[in-house]
Amino acid sequence: MQNVAIEEIREEHLKDVLDIYNYYVLNSTATWHYHPLEPAEMRPLVFSGDRRYRTYVIKTDGELCGYVSVRQFKAREAYGDTAEIGIYLKNGCRGRGIGGMALKHIERFSAEQGFHVLLASISGDNEDSVRLFEKNGYEKCAHLREVGTKFGKILDNVIYQKILG
Repeated sequence: MQNVAIEEIREEHLKDVLDIYNYYVLNSTATWHYHPLEPAEMRPLVFSGDRRYRTYVIKTDGELCGYVSVRQFKAREAYGDTAEIGIYLKNGCRGRGIGGMALKHIERFSAEQGFHVLLASISGDNEDSVRLFEKNGYEKCAHLREVGTKFGKILDNVIYQKILG
């Protein structure tokens, strides 16, 4: 059985987190960036400066295998009780229940911060993410058709939500 630990990101984790994210930039539609990010571009995405929004690294048997984040949905006051979440795992860490553990962790943290709704914005062809969120009680609340293009493919964006209470 794997030993999974989830801890708040530190500066020393930035390179590994960036490598994971850039893998998805170059090889998938999980993120809609076209070009790999530099550390200076990634840093504000994972270190927001606001204690309500956090990123956690996921380690299995001491090795960093992914990260999960809760971040601001929109910069308008009325959205203050809503946040967006994201999970990125190394390829070898997928399909082992780690994403579900990370999702439960970020939900608990988000509830403690007073968030009422969590949203996940997912590429419509990302069946693994759709399955993960549906399995954990998220419901599709929006389907934006043909709003993105990557690798010459026109993409939909689906948004899943969970009301925490």
